[in-house]
Amino acid sequence: MSLGGTFMSRQYPLEKVRNIGIMAHIDAGKTTCTERVLFYTGRNHKMGETHDGKATMDFMVQEQERGITITSAATTCIWRDHQINIIDTPGHVDFTVEVERSLRILDGAIGLFCAVGGVEPQSETVWRQAEKYHVPRIAFVNKMDRVGADFFSVVNQIRTILGANAVPLAIPVDQGPEFKGIIDLVKMCQVVYIESPKGTYPEDRPLSPELAEYAAPWRKNLIESVAEQNEELLDKYCADEPIEEIEIIEAIRKATHAQSICPVLCGSAFRNKGIQRLLDAVVDYLPSPLDIPPIVGTKPDGSQEERTSEDTRLSALAFKVVADKNIGKLIYVRVYSGSIQSGSYLYNSSKGKQQRVGRLFRMHANHQEIIDTLEAGEIGAVVGLNDTVTGDTLCSQEDPITLESIEFPAPVISIAVSPKSRADRDKLMAALIKLAEEDPTFTVRVDPETNDTVISGMGELHLDIIVDRLRREFKVEVDTGAPEVSYRETITKTVEHEERFKKQTGGHGQYAHVIFTLEPQEPGKGYEFVDEVKGGDIPKEYIPAIQKGIDDALQAGPKAGFPVVDLKVTLTDGSYHEVDSSEMAFRTCALMGFKAAFMKGAPQLLEPIMRLSITTPVEYAGTVTGNLSSRRGRVLGIDSVSDKTQIIKALCPLANLFGYTSELRNMTQGRAGFNMQFEFYEAVPQKIAEEVVEKRRKMRENR
Repeated sequence: MSLGGTFMSRQYPLEKVRNIGIMAHIDAGKTTCTERVLFYTGRNHKMGETHDGKATMDFMVQEQERGITITSAATTCIWRDHQINIIDTPGHVDFTVEVERSLRILDGAIGLFCAVGGVEPQSETVWRQAEKYHVPRIAFVNKMDRVGADFFSVVNQIRTILGANAVPLAIPVDQGPEFKGIIDLVKMCQVVYIESPKGTYPEDRPLSPELAEYAAPWRKNLIESVAEQNEELLDKYCADEPIEEIEIIEAIRKATHAQSICPVLCGSAFRNKGIQRLLDAVVDYLPSPLDIPPIVGTKPDGSQEERTSEDTRLSALAFKVVADKNIGKLIYVRVYSGSIQSGSYLYNSSKGKQQRVGRLFRMHANHQEIIDTLEAGEIGAVVGLNDTVTGDTLCSQEDPITLESIEFPAPVISIAVSPKSRADRDKLMAALIKLAEEDPTFTVRVDPETNDTVISGMGELHLDIIVDRLRREFKVEVDTGAPEVSYRETITKTVEHEERFKKQTGGHGQYAHVIFTLEPQEPGKGYEFVDEVKGGDIPKEYIPAIQKGIDDALQAGPKAGFPVVDLKVTLTDGSYHEVDSSEMAFRTCALMGFKAAFMKGAPQLLEPIMRLSITTPVEYAGTVTGNLSSRRGRVLGIDSVSDKTQIIKALCPLANLFGYTSELRNMTQGRAGFNMQFEFYEAVPQKIAEEVVEKRRKMRENR
């Protein structure tokens, strides 16, 4: 759906552009906050609400029904003559891919925290993701009007749990239902919120003597914190000289960019309080594309090259793919240098392909504004790049460069899906391929033994949403199997093996002979193939066929049919027949040989281990840890958030976590919450491994 005619190239200079994301734990108020931002910047003329399913950024039917954000949505708004490009990310850990790819291309972020819940499990996860990509952040403590709100406790949690140098720039006037407004510590004024037919608007007023006394230590804390990062301010502070407001703002800005402080503001998005001050902080403290370090890429000769936003040579990263039923395949891109013109040709250096740009859009949730150019520092969407996927680099063929791609965690849970009617069989696979293009943490494969279509993702909710989208968007009715853990197989000892494949069926026969070694690798190192054949015992043209045969075997391990990981195959010798040898013969020989060698290498089953972060009232902590032990969990530590709340950090096998959400609610009267994410693969205890293998064998026989 388009919002109008073509928009010309950039209206705002780069120093007046902000590319930011809003990130938080689920239900901290991200989408509500974004709706207020869009209203007060004039982008929307009416505020949408999450609870009534009318939030602009939650445009998917599943988001509106469940009241959660599932996919990151992009929009653009204007504040104080600055262009702010915003990405609203999900808070549920199953959709962590959306946060990961958003933070990869953003220049700054707002960390949103609930004034009651504080630093919740997913808050910590997204904060660490932002640290990984060195994204400067400001914090906004939301829901100050809620019973139990405690701004200063949340500031302390940001310091102790997240390790950030949290520095309040505003403090609340009363908390909970009595929350009236804030004190701006930079301007040293009280911000009172005036209700009007057009919304709630702030009014700055002088501080009363009582409020001035209340604010004084926090003003001192602010000045000392920024003076520590700025020699000029430190000299003035030590000399007891007056410090101008503009000097404080500039010092906060530099310290925020250096990530030596994290400015903290507060308010209530639902009550329309604190949003304008938050927008001011985005403009004043978060970086423009000119403030971030140059992007680094690899040239075709392997050398590294830096490009800044002022460089005219194109470098852009595709960070998201969306299958739009009206427009086709939409590729979301961040342009780091140069520009993209509608109708021009781009070079996809990740694929080595030239592609033509159809149309360019500036996105506003699921609406598009047609534009003729995407320039450096901008985020937009491109139609026409059918061969481009998430993580690909777009550049010019004359000045090729490949940017670092985006790393995504491997899926950890699988279910089998099948169409309810034969007519839907082709539609199902086409739909799954489109969904897999959109989401790198969602994979599709066909089990070679059962012929089942198996889909894998990051959690039960993730796959539930996928199945729901199949039914609603693609009109494909499916039956689903029970969730299954994505186990892996590996070996634990080195094996030397010789395999000879010889078959005579009249005329030309088939002949191949290979000698190779299998060695276990360190956990997480993956698969490696090394060719050490010398003297032409196996002609070079047959080596790729041997690799393909081994690749085939890796897809379904000989022990239980799960993918094989973490081993090295070294091809050392072999022989061939001038007439009977062929690529197919060597591929078959390698496949058979690998399976036989693998079973001699003391094969081992591996299971995904999840890292859990459980926030629970203190009185239930013992019950929760005891329950974890019964699930083969290992408690790593317990942090006290306050006198009443603790965070339990633990590792637990995914196989023992099905149904954990309901059980945790039951044992804590609904007061505990948790998130989990994949940590590593670990050997399954022998007895349990035997049960898994036997269950897999029976399942195959029944099918």
